[in-house]
This record gives sequence, C-alpha cells and structure tokens, in this order.
Amino acid sequence: MPDRPLVSAVVPCLNEEQSLPRLRERLVPVLEALGTWQILLVDDGSTDGTLDVMRAMHAEDPRIQYVSFSRNFGHEAASTAGLAHATGAWVVLIDADLQDPPEVIAELLARGQEGFDVVTARRRARAGERMTKKLTSALFYRALALAVSDFELPLDTGDFRILSRRAVDGFNRMPERNRFVRGMIAWSGFRTSEVVYDREARVAGETKYGPLQLVALALDAMTGFSTVPLRLSSWLGFAITGFAALGAMVVVVQRLFFGLDIEGYAFQTVS
Repeated sequence: MPDRPLVSAVVPCLNEEQSLPRLRERLVPVLEALGTWQILLVDDGSTDGTLDVMRAMHAEDPRIQYVSFSRNFGHEAASTAGLAHATGAWVVLIDADLQDPPEVIAELLARGQEGFDVVTARRRARAGERMTKKLTSALFYRALALAVSDFELPLDTGDFRILSRRAVDGFNRMPERNRFVRGMIAWSGFRTSEVVYDREARVAGETKYGPLQLVALALDAMTGFSTVPLRLSSWLGFAITGFAALGAMVVVVQRLFFGLDIEGYAFQTVS
C-alpha cells in the first residue's frame, strides 16, 4: 500500500465531547513529528456531542477519520473496530481522556523499531485517581495474571500500546466474538517490550471503568483466556461424583451388613 501512513492512532470514545479537542491539540503535533499519520476515532454510541466533534475534525483534516457505532457496544468492540480500519505501518491504541500522554507515543515507536511487534506502556504512577480505583485496578491485574497461566499478561498496563502492522493483521484475523483486546494481543505471542510512564489525571468527564466494569472485564478475560474456570468445574464435578459414590456405598453397607434400611431409599440412591 504506497500511501500507508507511518502511524495510525486508534481512539475509542464514549461521551468525550470535551476531551477530543484537547486530545487533538496534543496528539497531532506528536504524530507530525514522527511522519505521516492517521487518527481513527471510534464513537462507541456516545449520547453527547462526540460524533459532531468527530465530523468537524474530519472536515478540517481528512487524516482524522471516524467510525460511529449504532449504540454502545463497549470499549473492547471499539478498539477492535479501530484496529480493523487502521491502515498505518504502526498502530497506537490510546484513550481520549489524556490520562495516557500522547508524548509517550514517540518512545513506543522508537522501541518498536528496535525489533518489537508490540510495545506496551506500563503505568508507574496514576495521577488523579481515587484510592478505591487504584486498589481495584491493582487487584484486577494481579487476579488476571494468576488466572492466565498459558501466556504472560503484563501487569499495570491498559490498552495504551503500539503494534506493528504484522501484529495488527494477526489480531484482525482472530475470530473471537467475545473480545479482550490486551489478552488477545498477549496471547498472539509477538515479540514484546514495554516503556514505563506516569499516567496523568483525566482532563474531562468520568471514567468508564468503575469496579463493576472491571469485574465484568475480568470475568470475560478469565473465561476467554484462562483454563482455571474449566479446571475448577472439572474438579467440582469429580468431587460431586465422589461424594455421590461414597454415599451410595454407605447406604449399601448399612443395608447388607447392618439391616438398616429406608424403604426404597437404597434402590434410589444406588440407581
């Protein structure tokens, strides 16, 4: 593809009317310094003026493009749609709220060009977040790390990362309907590195990931990428079968050797 931009920035958006202009102010200069670029905004069924802002930005600069959902399908679906439409040789996933500073993208790209297909951004500090949010996030990442044993899921990393075209194409070929983006990327096994950064305070609006959303995401991740639920259900099945067999043996022994009997019970239990 001769006109492929060097970097595409995929930005999932839900009610980010106030954040988008500020994101543009910081993101565009970063991308301009790197080379050719594309910004792909994904409207996840916003109920404010987010879509209108996207349309205005596209009218001013066609390199800023957008995808609009008919309703809210969730952050994972928005990220998936963005990756499917991004055309860059490198693709960055970044949220619109500016908690993930766009200036880190240059460092992500430089690390990727050293020979890595995936470079994640690991959070060293989290400014502007309540202690309950920090605690639930820490528990979330560590629970996932314990549950997912077949591959390494980086701790303290969200979706902020850069992917090579090869990694993006591999992700886009995955057929999963219930998608956990960072888990799918980690599972794919591409050569991975990381950079460390300080997360900033949200510039506007409220977080879309409260404790309930984190629990739902954790359940999706565990059922989609962990063998722990399957193993637990198997062991539970074995335990129930064992207790049932033991109970049947007790009833038979009582009936045959001690003459203890509850009419019809021994037959029903053994059968």
